[in-house]
Amino acid sequence: MPMLWRALLICLCLAQPAQACRTALILAMDVSNSVDPGEFRLQIDGLATALRDPEIAEILVRDQVALSVIQWSGVDAQEVSLDWTQMLSPSHVQLFANAVQRLPRAFVMSNTAPAEAMNKALRHFDRGPDCTRRVIDMSGDGTPNAGGKVGPIRRAAERAGVTINGLAIEGLGRAITNYYTRNVITADGFVETARGHRDYARAIRRKILREISTVFG
Repeated sequence: MPMLWRALLICLCLAQPAQACRTALILAMDVSNSVDPGEFRLQIDGLATALRDPEIAEILVRDQVALSVIQWSGVDAQEVSLDWTQMLSPSHVQLFANAVQRLPRAFVMSNTAPAEAMNKALRHFDRGPDCTRRVIDMSGDGTPNAGGKVGPIRRAAERAGVTINGLAIEGLGRAITNYYTRNVITADGFVETARGHRDYARAIRRKILREISTVFG
């Protein structure tokens, strides 16, 4: 991410002491070869718009939610694109959303290896704040064509008390939704379906709201 935005986020975090965090949420975005440049733009614009949504922004600040963004693709292609940032004020939310919208794509022409992405996200909690809940938001538009099995990682998440939810970006049918439901999400998780990348903004807003809401938490 641009150094200016990184510096602004760090300054905001240091400006006031961290408060009780209800949810640590990792937003893990699929940027594999099946995602073209226009679809990548729809994802980051949709995520930024969702974070700026007044209802979501209010909950993020109220519950001092900690956010981080991971871009993932093939076996050796996972990047922490935005590190842990606790939403202590509306300014934190706005700056984080701005940073999301300016993210450069981390990988191109790479495979789809969700097991490695899930493992990267699970280990990333070791660097995060001490929050009541820990949630991984896995989004993707395809099933695996590389990497290991997701089952052991899902079970490790369950043992650690981490929830994994899925956002399945479908073309036709429900193949990806079914895959995420059967293989990716934890027992306490859920899958949100987007009907193509143009539906991503609606789906990610609904998904984040459900993940951070006290009604569903």
